[in-house]
Amino acid sequence: MQPNKPLVIALVGPTASGKTELAIEIANKIKTNIHNVDSRQIYVDMDIGTAKPTKDQQQQVPHFLIDLSLPSQPLNLHKFHQIASASIEKELGKKEIILLVGGSGLYLQSLVSGLNPPAVPPQEFLRTQLHKKEKIERHNLLKCCDPNAAEKIHPEDTIRTIRALEVFYATGKMFSQQRKLDPPPWRVLELGLNPSNLDRRIQGRTEEMYKNGLVEETEDLIFKYGNNLELLKTIGYEEARSIIEERINYEEALEITIKRTCQLAKRQKTWFRNKHNPKWLNKENPLIEALDYIYEVIG
Repeated sequence: MQPNKPLVIALVGPTASGKTELAIEIANKIKTNIHNVDSRQIYVDMDIGTAKPTKDQQQQVPHFLIDLSLPSQPLNLHKFHQIASASIEKELGKKEIILLVGGSGLYLQSLVSGLNPPAVPPQEFLRTQLHKKEKIERHNLLKCCDPNAAEKIHPEDTIRTIRALEVFYATGKMFSQQRKLDPPPWRVLELGLNPSNLDRRIQGRTEEMYKNGLVEETEDLIFKYGNNLELLKTIGYEEARSIIEERINYEEALEITIKRTCQLAKRQKTWFRNKHNPKWLNKENPLIEALDYIYEVIG
């Protein structure tokens, strides 16, 4: 690391690993703020289902990159990268260290590695046509157009599948070949959380989400933005909507949500092992271990 550059600490890890709580502790210790890097927490009115930091948590430490857009106005990776980079640079003008926290691997990679996605505007007609297709049909289409992207994007990830197809049809070039690296003007220290009791943590947090009003939040989203909102197909909201539509009961929804979240966590862990090189926090007190790594870098 070049000591004359400002420092960006990235706390990464799978969902429900305890990143939010640890990030607040770290930020308080080193007197900095937090930039959230989560592909769903950027939307207003999506609080419970995204495990967004609570109002109390946000008051403890300033949080950025939360509630950037309406759910009906999705932000693609390119737009997020622009907003996030500008916010980070602005805050680094005030502080020498800031903290990124999140589990959205591609969004994090764009900031810590300088991954610069293609600037292709939304193609509304194409999106409408693609939404009419089944998930597996869309993903098979992506396999034909861009095998590398299809290998990295899960068939359940409708938003990223459509985006990759959109870029291909708009430019005639594969999405996976258009992303270039433009190293950011800051040092990066990556810290990773992967607790051994992750499955139990996922179960407990999912149960809390439903108890705290996930179904009611989903009803509110449907009322405000319509039942065809794409984000209603994501984990938790899709199961809650199925309860509302009386297609499954509460217990079934809970079980499916836990299963899908565990599958997501597994994919996230694979991503962080393959695409990042964090210093994994494995001791009983991750705060002390994290601070040791930080002080080692800043001296």
